[in-house]
Amino acid sequence: MQIGPGELYSVAAAAMWAVGVVLYKRLGESLSPVALNLLKNLIVVGLMLPTVVLVHGFAWPEFSGHGIAIAALSGFLGIAVADTLYFKALNTIGAGRMGVVGNLFSPFVIVLSFFFLDERLSLLQFLGFALVMGGVWMAHQRRAAAAGEGADAAPVDHAIWRRGLLLGVSAILLNAVGIVLVKPVLETQPFFWVALVRLCAALLPILWMWHLLPAHHRVADWRKVPWRLLIVAAFFGQYLSMLLWLAGYRYTSASVASILNETASIFILVFAWLMLKEPLGRRQVGAVLLTFGGVAVMLL
Repeated sequence: MQIGPGELYSVAAAAMWAVGVVLYKRLGESLSPVALNLLKNLIVVGLMLPTVVLVHGFAWPEFSGHGIAIAALSGFLGIAVADTLYFKALNTIGAGRMGVVGNLFSPFVIVLSFFFLDERLSLLQFLGFALVMGGVWMAHQRRAAAAGEGADAAPVDHAIWRRGLLLGVSAILLNAVGIVLVKPVLETQPFFWVALVRLCAALLPILWMWHLLPAHHRVADWRKVPWRLLIVAAFFGQYLSMLLWLAGYRYTSASVASILNETASIFILVFAWLMLKEPLGRRQVGAVLLTFGGVAVMLL
């Protein structure tokens, strides 16, 4: 397989998202998940508007009505609905279990791409996929064990567990549907306009849901929001990672891009070790080596 820009963009997107996650961990100490999600998306819209003007100018682009509708639907399903379900699942079954459920993203994309985009993985790519997923599984085993020492250790009622699992799987599936849906549009329509339409279509429902939330989920004192850290996190973890993520799906197959995106879990381990001084044991080093070995096999 020839290494192209799509593969490089997909790995870079995973790295930028990992930087954002490490910073979001700090922000989570002072902001609720819903408030954090809303504020970072508002910042990204503020960054995307001048980006679109710089790249495309003030003239309205040749953007088909069908392309706008698909991009908007992708943003609504893949960001607004999927993120809302994800946060609900996170609060229901915990971060450790949701980390494992999140591993379904690339299998979902591979299956959907097989049926709707007529994509096929080679035998070598399947081997790389197995190695990447093995490394990600090793990383999440550590997270699940660590989470089990805290809140996730508490017994979960079977009905609540089934509900949380359904919410989590639905969130991951809708995220996969959103990216498979928008891939043909990314290949033919103005790239930055697609990204902006997708983001705006997601932001409007999030704003509506914000007004329906109880007061304790909102920001009590706007002066206490760590704006500097929030802007840096939104720039790397949402703005750059989103553009690189979409560019990866534009320039390579959705199946390959989704597998390379799984390296975000490994980048998080490395960046948490470098930036937060979190321990990196032999199991985590093994996960890093296994995952990037799988990436190397896929790119042969």
